[in-house]
Amino acid sequence: MTSDLTLPIVLQLLGVTTIIAEFVLPSAGLLTVTAMAVLGYSLFHVFCYVSAEAGMYFVAADVVMIPLSILVGIKLIASSPVTLRKTLTSENGVSSQDSDLQILVGKSGRALTDLRPAGKAIIDGNRFDVVSSGDYIEKNDPIVVSAVNGNRIVVRIMEN
Repeated sequence: MTSDLTLPIVLQLLGVTTIIAEFVLPSAGLLTVTAMAVLGYSLFHVFCYVSAEAGMYFVAADVVMIPLSILVGIKLIASSPVTLRKTLTSENGVSSQDSDLQILVGKSGRALTDLRPAGKAIIDGNRFDVVSSGDYIEKNDPIVVSAVNGNRIVVRIMEN
């Protein structure tokens, strides 16, 4: 009976290893399909050629091993060649907000394009993508920066 279980045990280990490999190697799901086929054939072999009792043990083992292999794969994904090796944080000088834009608040300029509500403007001699505060602003109208939210520059028409 042990010789009858050799092939299914090897297939089970191969299937679990293939699931883990799916997380590390880019295969577009091909390794997952292969793993499911190998595990399925292993269960088929046990139920048909060994016994239903042994098959139930294999199913129970799969219920435990497949989620564990997925967890191991998720842990290994950080070392995968297709992932970013370094986490970008503000401590490393990475920010999605440009703090230099805050100095634009209160500065004046002119609209390069119609702002309905987004467009381009010249402020202090520099070209920026801007958003009006809700009003339609025509090209060449004088504007003033009313707020900066992240990388979003909000302008309004300059009152005389």
